[in-house]
Amino acid sequence: MADRNQLVKDNFIHFVRSGDLPEQDNPLSPAEVGLSNEEVVDLFETQVMSRHLDLQSRVMQKKGQSFYTIGSAGHEGNAAYGKAFRADDMAFLHYRSGAFCIQRSKEVDGQTPLYDMLLSFAASKEDPISGGRHKVLGSKALNIPPQTSTIASHLPKAMGAAFGIGLSKRSKHQGELKDDGVIICNFGDASANHSTTQGAINCAGWVAYQSIPMPVVFICEDNGIGISTSTPTGWISANFKHRAGIEYIYCDGLNVLDTYQKAKRAADIAREKQKPVFLHVRTVRLLGHAGSDAEFVYRPVAETEAIERQDPLLHTAKILLDNDILTAEKIVELYESIEQRIVHIAEKAAAKPKLTCAEDVMDSIVPDVRPNQYLTPVSEAKRKQLFAHEKHNLSKPQHLAKMINWTLLDALAEQNNMVMLGEDIARKGGVYNVTTKLAERFGKNRVMNTLLDEQSILGGAIGLAHNGFLPVPEIQFLAYVHNAEDQIRGEAATLSFFSNKQFTNPMVIRIAGLAYQKGFGGHFHNDNSFAVFRDIPGLVLACPSNGQDAVEMMRSSIKIAQEQQKVVVFLEPIALYMAKDLHEEGDGQWTHTYQHQSLLTHEVNQKIAIHGTGNELCILTYGNGYYLSRKAEKALTEKGIKTRIVDLRWLAPLDEKGIIEQVKACQQVLIVDECRETGSISEAIMALLVEKNLQQRHTKRVTAKDCFIPLGSAAYQVLPSVEDIIEAAVTITQSATLEQ
Repeated sequence: MADRNQLVKDNFIHFVRSGDLPEQDNPLSPAEVGLSNEEVVDLFETQVMSRHLDLQSRVMQKKGQSFYTIGSAGHEGNAAYGKAFRADDMAFLHYRSGAFCIQRSKEVDGQTPLYDMLLSFAASKEDPISGGRHKVLGSKALNIPPQTSTIASHLPKAMGAAFGIGLSKRSKHQGELKDDGVIICNFGDASANHSTTQGAINCAGWVAYQSIPMPVVFICEDNGIGISTSTPTGWISANFKHRAGIEYIYCDGLNVLDTYQKAKRAADIAREKQKPVFLHVRTVRLLGHAGSDAEFVYRPVAETEAIERQDPLLHTAKILLDNDILTAEKIVELYESIEQRIVHIAEKAAAKPKLTCAEDVMDSIVPDVRPNQYLTPVSEAKRKQLFAHEKHNLSKPQHLAKMINWTLLDALAEQNNMVMLGEDIARKGGVYNVTTKLAERFGKNRVMNTLLDEQSILGGAIGLAHNGFLPVPEIQFLAYVHNAEDQIRGEAATLSFFSNKQFTNPMVIRIAGLAYQKGFGGHFHNDNSFAVFRDIPGLVLACPSNGQDAVEMMRSSIKIAQEQQKVVVFLEPIALYMAKDLHEEGDGQWTHTYQHQSLLTHEVNQKIAIHGTGNELCILTYGNGYYLSRKAEKALTEKGIKTRIVDLRWLAPLDEKGIIEQVKACQQVLIVDECRETGSISEAIMALLVEKNLQQRHTKRVTAKDCFIPLGSAAYQVLPSVEDIIEAAVTITQSATLEQ
């Protein structure tokens, strides 16, 4: 089988020397599009650099020096919009954007793109963007957050970043992006079919349709195929040409002059009209999907050869020849000299050190601590004004929902870069009134309703964080997060890791969830599983069981996000939102008095909470389980069982030291976990006890059944109950007594 890498490389020289070059549908001169001859040569040089990097990566792979060969061959036309946009326009790129990165690096002093990209190919720890953790296209200096093998997952945050530019101006927030900046986001035609793409573009259009600024250019690089699946002819234009609120522009990505001209037009529309643009770029794909892709299996050789004749480098060579800018021999000389240059640099890059220990690999999971420059003290007079509607209630004990509401009210006043977004959270105040009056007090630029799309909510929050905001998005119900979990797992939580701490997207994601909700149940509103969060490195998971803890934990969550730059999930038990009583109606034992404390003086506390001093039985629990265990405590005391109850509170990372201390102080351990027996946090606690050699104690779990939550009273058949806790506690203590 012919080596198509070598054929493509050799054919370029052959066709240039023979003058057998492809015709162009829309021949243009450099002057017509506003480029000098020197600038066209510079663009061509960029395209050649990108091509030889792709070819060299495959050579390196065969030598065991490179590990990732999805390249940019056929897409080198994106060098043109690397030049057409400003270097401070943030760019969210897909993996065929090598030429864009090289061209942008030429617009910024002190850059070494060839060396940097070859370090990335070789997974060297000296790679300036990921530190050897992945072959990514990205650069802090070039305003390119890193992306891995993304398939559309970067579009929601591009949309969010664009929205954040206008929001920054409206709210007088000093963001990290320029007030007249534009966001660039490119992707392939196959990715255009992904629900994430559809959602992000729909959201951008939805916003723009309301005349809200949305300066983003979505660039679809249409090469007609996704791995082996062809895109129907005309599909992209038919799908995106007439989208509400979005300008559509088509260009020939094989013609670098046409691409530059249309990209400049797109940039001008986005910048001046503050509207989203869909730039549809015709490209081809050369060298298969990746180095391992045997294209001959699904594509006839004749078709592959015809596509190779449309090589964008050949198109640019024709422009250079037709406009008497370079001779054929000068073009070949430039082509070959760049090849030799890259071979030389690759030898050096391949020899650079790799990551060799787990500690080094993991070092970038947790970002560096940053000072909180957005905190502003709030006067007592200002607080009285904010809480005027609650002046008669502030001194009275309140339930969980009200305590969270007041904490958010205070936080919005102090943390002036904090913004909240979600479905129905503004004027309505959320499904459970947890955000009531916040929009009224702080306005639509601080507390805003979104469309019904969790991917856009979370991706939008990531984009806002790129502009220095502290987003507090709300997911209306826990089960809904699965519609968009990749925005947390694959985008938000990985950014620090793949950028070696250079990029972060801190946020506090509020989620109403867990079971036991009466009168409004069923699986989607009573989901009791949060396993999706527990294996995401670096993510912090908080779950308060009562209003007093919620106040402290929300303040800690805001400070963890802003100062430690982490992603925090704040899981709020719906069933406890309005709970006031513990043992009997009217006892008010599940209400608390709100204690104001400034975020300036609040100290982060991620430790467990302990109720009771009994040394016979230690109950480890959280959320609704803590509430049920406190109810069970009364009966256990009457039975003479001396109990202490530990509220885990922070479910990731666990306060392992605190848990072990409490377990060691007791004779038996009961784990009460309202989540399912399989995949629940109780499994992690059991493993912790075994690893710490505490398995000799009598240990038992009370968990929910491995079942989805049904509607109505049937739900209580598969969830732990007070009676279950009492029965398990009695059983375990009696067994221990019999063995003594």
